[in-house]
Amino acid sequence: MTDAGERDLAGGQWWQSLVEERNPVDLKTDQPHSARMYDYFLGGKDNFPADREAAEQSLAAFPNLRVVARENRAFLARTVRYLAGEVGIRQFLDIGTGIPTSPNLHEIAQGIAPDARVVYADNDPIVLTHARALLTGTSQGATAYLDVDVRDVESILSSAELRDTLDVTKPVALSLIALFHFVPDSDDPYGIVRRLVDALPAGSYLALSHVTADEDPGWEQVAETYRSRGIPLQPRTREQVARFFDGLELVEPGVQVVHRWRPDGTATGLSDLEVSNYGAVGRKV
Repeated sequence: MTDAGERDLAGGQWWQSLVEERNPVDLKTDQPHSARMYDYFLGGKDNFPADREAAEQSLAAFPNLRVVARENRAFLARTVRYLAGEVGIRQFLDIGTGIPTSPNLHEIAQGIAPDARVVYADNDPIVLTHARALLTGTSQGATAYLDVDVRDVESILSSAELRDTLDVTKPVALSLIALFHFVPDSDDPYGIVRRLVDALPAGSYLALSHVTADEDPGWEQVAETYRSRGIPLQPRTREQVARFFDGLELVEPGVQVVHRWRPDGTATGLSDLEVSNYGAVGRKV
């Protein structure tokens, strides 16, 4: 293969061809997508020129976006290690999966407990094609994938994939990482989370992270860049993020900028402004 051909494959065309072959839908690669922009911030290769252009404009407004993305992934890893390790949770529902980035949720959970069972949910065909190709679990555990929007709570809860993989009479960890800043107030984000949590038994957990403009008004420019391209982005304050956990028992240290939530020593020297992303874990009692 030529160098040019290799660059094309690395730049996303291979995945586009695979998705079109398996699921012939319009990926709209001429328009930026939040998951592919996030992939770009993380240094991934599964993005397209429109994604990179929008991402670079966002970086011009808030140069720390790569730090935000990296620390968000680190927060995900710590929450899963806590839930699978210290708490003993064996079932996870991850909504807003995004393009797989190792270590993925099931890799962390099943590395601790090989019998852990994980359901991933997203509504982007390229994300789901990545998931089905790459997110394979252990023989003792299980993974499944839902093609669904988080706003469609009933479809999530009634899906055969979820019911066949998870026992919803036993505790489940609901993972909503870097998702709800893409759900505007007009779509009732708090109601969506409440309905999801209400469907889970006592002893279940919610892990959630969410960007904020509390530390830097530059985030409003980032939000405008996203919105101008048809992607709703709504940073929220610490108090607004805390509302997602109403009725739950917050795990210490509560709602924190994510690098301060049970730090493992890898994010030394970072400021709250650089990270600009709140996260917390709550328990249903």
